[in-house]
Amino acid sequence: MPPRGVKKGTKRARQYEHIKDSLKERGNSEDKAEEIAARTVNKERARHGEAREASRLSKEDISSGRRGGLRSHRRGPRGRTKDQLYEEARSMGIKGRSTMSKAELERAVTGRKSS
Repeated sequence: MPPRGVKKGTKRARQYEHIKDSLKERGNSEDKAEEIAARTVNKERARHGEAREASRLSKEDISSGRRGGLRSHRRGPRGRTKDQLYEEARSMGIKGRSTMSKAELERAVTGRKSS
């Protein structure tokens, strides 16, 4: 079932099903495949102005498909970008985030979650 706000038979519903089926073929569980597909479709809806609200990163970050290709199969740290970590730190109310490096933001955000 496509994410809320996506009507059956639309491009986004077909996109959701395609992504979900592809992930299941690769060995992901049903729940994991549904979550990734929904996140991808919701991000694309936000990027194209189809969603009611969209975060700054949803609009400014590179597209989901391109991001996956660029960030996978590479050496070095993976995970969230500095912008994503900054936005998370902002929502958590972490002070001094604007002068923090990516590693410092990562420590601050994960430290706050585990507490």
